[in-house]
Amino acid sequence: MRPQFPRRASCLRRRAIIVHLGRTARWLVVGCLIAGSAGCVLTQDIPDPALDVPNGYRHAGKANAEKLPRLDWWRGFGSPELTSLMEEAQRVNLDVAAAVARFKQADALARQAGAALLPTLQGNGQEAYSRTSGSSASGLSIGGREVVNYSASLSASYQLDFWGQNRDALQAAEETAIADRFDRDVTALTTLTSVANAYFQVLTSQDRLRTAARNIASATRILDAIKERRKAGTGTDLDVAQQESVVANQKALVPPLRQTLDQNINALAVLVSRPPENLHVTGGSLLQLSSPRVTPGLPSELLTQRPDIRRQEAQLASATANIGNARAQFFPSIQLTGQGGYQSAALVSLFQPHAAFFSLVGAASQPIFDGGRILGNFEQAQARQDELLQTYRKTVIQSFADVDNALYSIKQTTIKVQLQRDVVTSSRRAFELAEQQLRAGTADIVTVLNVQQTLFQAEDALWQAELARLLAIISLYQALGGGWEPRMEKPVNAL
Repeated sequence: MRPQFPRRASCLRRRAIIVHLGRTARWLVVGCLIAGSAGCVLTQDIPDPALDVPNGYRHAGKANAEKLPRLDWWRGFGSPELTSLMEEAQRVNLDVAAAVARFKQADALARQAGAALLPTLQGNGQEAYSRTSGSSASGLSIGGREVVNYSASLSASYQLDFWGQNRDALQAAEETAIADRFDRDVTALTTLTSVANAYFQVLTSQDRLRTAARNIASATRILDAIKERRKAGTGTDLDVAQQESVVANQKALVPPLRQTLDQNINALAVLVSRPPENLHVTGGSLLQLSSPRVTPGLPSELLTQRPDIRRQEAQLASATANIGNARAQFFPSIQLTGQGGYQSAALVSLFQPHAAFFSLVGAASQPIFDGGRILGNFEQAQARQDELLQTYRKTVIQSFADVDNALYSIKQTTIKVQLQRDVVTSSRRAFELAEQQLRAGTADIVTVLNVQQTLFQAEDALWQAELARLLAIISLYQALGGGWEPRMEKPVNAL
């Protein structure tokens, strides 16, 4: 299966400009507009990327034919605080705002490019006062003459776009503006996933800090029990020193966790455009979150769902239009100019029929020798199109790989979480038995040390596995282009 590109308009709409002119000048403007419609002579089609789209994802299972995620996918985690942060980031994120400003710039450039498809009109009014010299060549005074001249005119100029040069330039600018709109969507999607990732990191840090506090309390209980054994003569200073090392090691884990927590809260503050001091994140626990079931849909839907693919498509369309513009430069350029108005020595008779004047000029120029500049420009445009075609193909192929990687990651991290929970359950049971035997005086100190280290590491690894599973779900949402509405936006029409 091959992706189908949307058809691009090959001819642009024109707006008639009606002004109060003399009859000849008025017909000149109308003639220019009619002749401009001949700019549909040459067309340039977007090349076929020749991609084979798979029928389904390798790791999707039966979910392959189901619908894509909904736009507000983050609500599936069941966290009101996360939803609030997501919605705020969409409104105020500065990267998104900068992306919006970029496509507004592109709109303005498209208007500039479209100006060449319409004639330029210029009105002129003049009052000229002159006086000739009153001295003759022999030095005699003969009396000077004063002359006053009034004129009012309107001039028009238009380049016939018979070969489509200006039309293609406008289309290239419009496609660039569309690409910038999709770039805004890419930025928004990246922002949303960054908010989710940072928030889950906050929850993980809080869970790991609580676990570290419990582990410190447990290790301290064991230390107290070993000290009691030493007082009773059944323990040694070495046993005490070893357990003191365990307690100190658990306490040393706390500062890095607090640092990670603070850094991710600061990251959230940047994403919602607030100073860190003005953002309060309550957080909670990963266990309070729901685990949404993500359905990837069909691979063919990915071509319209992911904004980065749509952006590459628009950039390819822009490069294709630039080829048409470069090709048109090989052909003659036809320029029409006209001027009409009134000229009189007396202001009262300025607009009389006998004071009217006009001029019409048609000019054509054909490049003959330019040292290879036009040819080089044309070849550069072709090479640029080929580059963007290969980039487009890679983006599509990479998107399929991203979805498969995310699906497989969800599957494996889910298995990892289940197995790690079994490890924690077994380790906790072993620790409880070891602590009971220690207090009864029948436990070997080496066994107690090993058991508690195993439990502490297993509990911390469980939270990291839970985080990895959630991040895998986020990566699937991102790979599917979730969180924005697929659409073909057009910039404000330049004409």
